[in-house]
Amino acid sequence: MRPPHEAEHPLHITLRVLPDVPNLREKRAFEAVKQALSLANTKGRHRHAFRITHYSVQSNHLHLIAEASDERKLARGMQGLAVRIARRLNIAVARRGAVFESRYHARPLFTPREVRTALAYVLLNERRHLAANLGHTLPAWYFDPCSSAREFDGWRPYHGISPPPRATRDVTAPPQSRLLKSLWRRHGLIKPDEVPGLNKPPAT
Repeated sequence: MRPPHEAEHPLHITLRVLPDVPNLREKRAFEAVKQALSLANTKGRHRHAFRITHYSVQSNHLHLIAEASDERKLARGMQGLAVRIARRLNIAVARRGAVFESRYHARPLFTPREVRTALAYVLLNERRHLAANLGHTLPAWYFDPCSSAREFDGWRPYHGISPPPRATRDVTAPPQSRLLKSLWRRHGLIKPDEVPGLNKPPAT
């Protein structure tokens, strides 16, 4: 049994695939995952009580920021999402069988600072992996194409230069909780060149 969940608390969800699943960032695999995320938000049975507001697809796992009305809708929404992804991914990469590890990890976010930290972690996850594992850096306005970073409206201007125009929201759902809509901004907009876990957010 998962613990009780309240709608006003967004969630940071991590969903890992099994070792034999191909790289999720390869074109066919990513397009399958992206389509499944979009369909979960637009056609999913529980879409009015479970929504994905931000995402990042890495080679062997997904990071999601989501909202759910309660623990039952969270479980059912994630079950439906996992089925959608698995079905489309297996077709795309010509494989069969289970795709995901048995359980996902969902951490509720209780404070504006926790939400800001989770947003930066998810949207800048590729930057974090490259910096931590390979020592690589990326240009300030590079947005991970396997994430919803281009759809995000909370970027901080970089040295006075505003971010590129925001992309049309075609996968994610608009947030509804106050924490995810606005309260996180109390701790500062997110710098495009932050490295989550290595850089500290701006002081407020």
